[in-house]
Amino acid sequence: MTERRIYINAAQQVSIQRPLSDSWLDSPVDYPHDGGCQAAIDPDFKAFLAPMEARRMGRLLKRAVAVSDTVLAEASVSDPDAILTATGLGCVENTEAFLNALCEEGEDVMMPTAFMQSTHNTIGSLLAIRRKCHGYNSTYAHKGVSFESALLDAVVQLRLGAVSNALVGAFDEMTPTYFGFLAKTGFVGQPGMVRASDSAVAMVLSAVPAEKALCELMDVRLMYRPAAGKVASYIMGQEGVDAIVAGINGSEKNDKIYEEIASATCLPVMGYKHLFGENYGASAAGVYAAVRCLHSGRFASLHAGEMALPEIRSVAVVNHDGRSVSVVKLGSLC
Repeated sequence: MTERRIYINAAQQVSIQRPLSDSWLDSPVDYPHDGGCQAAIDPDFKAFLAPMEARRMGRLLKRAVAVSDTVLAEASVSDPDAILTATGLGCVENTEAFLNALCEEGEDVMMPTAFMQSTHNTIGSLLAIRRKCHGYNSTYAHKGVSFESALLDAVVQLRLGAVSNALVGAFDEMTPTYFGFLAKTGFVGQPGMVRASDSAVAMVLSAVPAEKALCELMDVRLMYRPAAGKVASYIMGQEGVDAIVAGINGSEKNDKIYEEIASATCLPVMGYKHLFGENYGASAAGVYAAVRCLHSGRFASLHAGEMALPEIRSVAVVNHDGRSVSVVKLGSLC
């Protein structure tokens, strides 16, 4: 496998910040750290879907279409060679609708739509059908490292030369029912934590930089139960970085490893979940945020520290799910 350089040519989000916009760089929507649940701010779906088409889709599917269509247009790609989707919980809203109808009405009068749209790979299938893509299509459902798994697959496919570009995205929603379940586990909903949220993030990767490419994707690494020192050694290794963007969410248990990594590297640490919230696909928002900050050279919205940041030309986006730790290294093209 050749070490081909890989570029992120476009990246966008639908989240609790203004959708399909980078306005959060200068004027983010602020939310209290009260452990609550916050629904995403949706774009005008009429710009992407006909009314008859949209009425048969759940909100997560509509968000996936909107954000994917946007990044493909920005990257001037109509038919991606590969579609890699990631989701921790899948189309939860449709799953709940199907199960509630099953409990309330029985099996004899079930409507098929909610069931058809309840599986995890519904999102990737829908994107391929709409674009008439017959190429590589895979879905990853690995809880908190789902996005990194999809991103790593895309990197492998690009470096092998199997594809020339790839659409990679992470899509998760947080319904009140699932918020209650996850709050009992401590994943969300605790005092002092950022809000649980919905998010849909997509980006286009390519082995050839577009005219307006955003940054270089230098490497992706997944580690199983590593010591903080091992993660720090990788971050500071052959392709060292200038700063860390970490999945800090206000939970002492969650944030401990980030503090240990920061101590071992002596690098400035920034966060993103105070802007985009917490869910199983939140790390995709972290990568998106780092991409946009590198491209624009503005990191103020991610940095809450008192010390001034140095010039940042590369970052490591670090995430963990309690067992696996992921590191995504990004470099500026400027």
